[in-house]
This record gives sequence, structure tokens and C-alpha cells, in this order.
Amino acid sequence: QVQLVESGGGLVQAGGSLRLSCAASGRTFSSYAMAWFRQAPGKEREFVAAVSWSGRSALYVDSVKGRFTISRDNSQDTVDLQMNSLKLEDTAVYYCAAGTTTHPMGVIWAEPSEYDFWGQGIQVTVSS
Repeated sequence: QVQLVESGGGLVQAGGSLRLSCAASGRTFSSYAMAWFRQAPGKEREFVAAVSWSGRSALYVDSVKGRFTISRDNSQDTVDLQMNSLKLEDTAVYYCAAGTTTHPMGVIWAEPSEYDFWGQGIQVTVSS
């Protein structure tokens, strides 16, 4: 069992930055694939980014490439999402997720079904 707690959300103007953090507790953090998803009102949950077990590889949805950076610290059991150049369409509830997938990093890591544990979500609102 893994407990995930997100922090760092809030209200920011378009073009600004926010850094989300997810703190994990429970089993060995480094054994989990970690990811961020988001869900906007009236829309399905969407993959944002994932980071490999070691932190050396990352996967992003096209809409955030070049603007968002995912990272993890296996000594602190945390995974962060640095969000720059925020746009109105980034407004959503952001969820941290942990998975026990054994698949090599690839598009399958964008599937919610690959993740076993989810945080409660945190609101990010981008205003004009």
C-alpha cells in the first residue's frame, strides 16, 4: 500500500509557473513508476507525465512538452511536476499516481490502468 499526498497547487496567471509535489509513504518508493494525470471539468482524466523508476527517463503528453518537467527523488520519496508557461487549458485537478508496472517505459505508461495508487488530487487554476 502506498499513500500519496499532493501539494503546491493554486491559482496562477497565464504564462506563470507552479511546482507540484507528491509525497509518498508506504512500500519502497523506487520500485514504483510515478506519473501525473489531470482532469478538467467535464473531461476524462488525462495523462500528463511519467518518470521511470530511476528518474532518468520521462514521458510527456504532447501538449506539455517543453513546458512541464517531471522529476523524482528516491531518497525523499517525492515526485515533482514543474509547470512553466502555464496556459488556460492547463486548468484541472492534478493527480499523482504510483504503479507497479513492469513494462518498459513507453506509451503504456500513459494508461491510468497501469497505476495502482492515486493521490486525492490538487487544483491548479490558470487565469487570464
